Amino acid sequence: MSIFPGWAARGRGLFADNKGPWGPTSSGGTSPPPGGGREEGSEPLRPGPSSPWGSPAPGRGPMSNASITSFDEFLTRSRARFGNGGSGGPRARSFLLWGAAALLVLWFLLTTVHRIAPEERGVVTQFGRYSRTLSPGISLTLPSPLERVQKVDVENIRNIDLGSAAEETLMLTGDQNIIDIAYSVRWNVRDPELYLFELQNPDDTIQQVAESTMRAALSGVTLNQAIGEGRGEIEARVQDTMQRVLDTYRSGVRIQGVAIKQADPPAAVNDAFKAVSASQQAAQSDINQARAYALQLAQLSQGEATAFDKVYEQYRLAPEVTRRRMYYETMERVLQNVDKTIVEAPGVTPYLPLNQTPRPPAAALQEPQAQVGQPQGAGR
Repeated sequence: MSIFPGWAARGRGLFADNKGPWGPTSSGGTSPPPGGGREEGSEPLRPGPSSPWGSPAPGRGPMSNASITSFDEFLTRSRARFGNGGSGGPRARSFLLWGAAALLVLWFLLTTVHRIAPEERGVVTQFGRYSRTLSPGISLTLPSPLERVQKVDVENIRNIDLGSAAEETLMLTGDQNIIDIAYSVRWNVRDPELYLFELQNPDDTIQQVAESTMRAALSGVTLNQAIGEGRGEIEARVQDTMQRVLDTYRSGVRIQGVAIKQADPPAAVNDAFKAVSASQQAAQSDINQARAYALQLAQLSQGEATAFDKVYEQYRLAPEVTRRRMYYETMERVLQNVDKTIVEAPGVTPYLPLNQTPRPPAAALQEPQAQVGQPQGAGR
């Protein structure tokens, strides 16, 4: 029966006010049980330190074993409270393992499965060295960093503009004239593996090749050809030369075309040159009009000569009939628009009412009126 008083003493010790997390405070220890001794079955009470750092209370000796035991108990309770010593520890470790496994699977999927669009090609490098090129579709590779995939758009048409309206790009023509030119180059990627690994900076390389090729092409033409009808030939020549040069560089680039957007003399003489060009164009226009009129007259003369030859053939077959027919047709053309009165000599009427004769409209009278064969004294 002595067990119950011992458990009662332990309960009083837990709910005592003078006991902190570091053991009994300096305000007083646990009082012994009544009777001057300890109860049977209870632990002996030992004085402890008054501070958490183990410094003895005033009037006491060095830190006792009770204070060390209380500190160990506090650490044990703290570890249990934060899950290091209870059921929370294995659960946290399982969460970490599952998270690491999910990250590993995600990394594996992202670095091994690749979707290549129809306009793209995938360049695979194995430990940094070119391995192969992936076609459009879904492809599998080794996970990174064993193999890496770099996608290159081979259908996109890229533009490089050389020269602009803000600043002059002056070049020398074959007749020792200076021209201000602006042009653009269209290109795309033909071989993605060459494009990625053969040229350090493809855009700068294409720009420099385009500029040198254009200067070489302009050195073989005159200024009038460069700003006029020779543009198409210059563009085709520059495109072919650029393609040959870039193929020798193993650039993996295809030149789609070259377009000259501006080709003018320098700004200092541009106004005078435009005035001269306008005069030349006006002179050429007058020459073209004169040539067109001469061609028209030649065609008309040729038609009349052909008609005369046909009439002459009929005249040779029947001269008298043809002569009379020609006379009638000629008189019909001459007299059809003339206000006329024809009086035959035999049986002349003494009175002729001229004011009652029908007259054509005034608009139809384009030639002076005339009277043919009007007798003297006719009239009123």
